[in-house]
Amino acid sequence: MGTVIENLLLRKQKLVEQLEQAPSVEDRDRIEHQLEQINTALDFLDRPASKEER
Repeated sequence: MGTVIENLLLRKQKLVEQLEQAPSVEDRDRIEHQLEQINTALDFLDRPASKEER
């Protein structure tokens, strides 16, 4: 599971960098949408681990 989270975090970092340089509103919207999807996936993956640790 750690590899999946690491890959998502890496992808998120790259998207944030792209967002800073996005030339158009459409590009920013597309990147922001992808970031939302990654954040949702990270939240989903983090929840079961938090419950198991308790």
